[in-house]
Amino acid sequence: MAKLRVGVLVSGTGSLLQAILEGQDSSYEVGVVASDRPGIRALERAEKAGVPTVVVEFPKGEAREIASEKIARTLRNHEVGLGVLAGFMKVVTANFFDILGVPAMNSHPALLPSFPGAHGVRDALAWGVRVTGTTIHFATPDLDGGPVIFQEAVEVLADDTEETLHERIKVVEQRLYPEAIRLFADGRLKLEGRRVHILPAPG
Repeated sequence: MAKLRVGVLVSGTGSLLQAILEGQDSSYEVGVVASDRPGIRALERAEKAGVPTVVVEFPKGEAREIASEKIARTLRNHEVGLGVLAGFMKVVTANFFDILGVPAMNSHPALLPSFPGAHGVRDALAWGVRVTGTTIHFATPDLDGGPVIFQEAVEVLADDTEETLHERIKVVEQRLYPEAIRLFADGRLKLEGRRVHILPAPG
């Protein structure tokens, strides 16, 4: 069976992208990495791994819809079977999903539906929760609202800062995200309504 080709969207250092690259196996391969910003570490990681890279800048306002279309077409042109948002810090518009034409995944540094949005770690700390975590979910036009694939809790320590807590959450994300991609590639994720069932491995 052919490997699943994955298109990864990035905005920063690419630590999550690196975990996805290192997780490549007989199930999936990264076919393209796209960013909204040039000159970032994530693009360097992709280039070092021999993966094609593309930059599509996201202006504010109505032009965001045009940028969403461009980045979706970039993934389609590379014949990906899954879009993966890995620390991508721009909100794509609904047409991204229509044009992409295949499922997409996202990771979020909180236990959704708690603390959605761009500052999940900061918001969890400000609320004073004792436990937060990470969510790997199918991405939809509803921001941080897609069906959950994986969630794992991370304890909030008394002396945590946004940075220290986020670093521990990233470790969990880097372990779970490649596994979610592998399960999708192997046909082991079954969606019923909002519930994602993980099917047993064949044989």
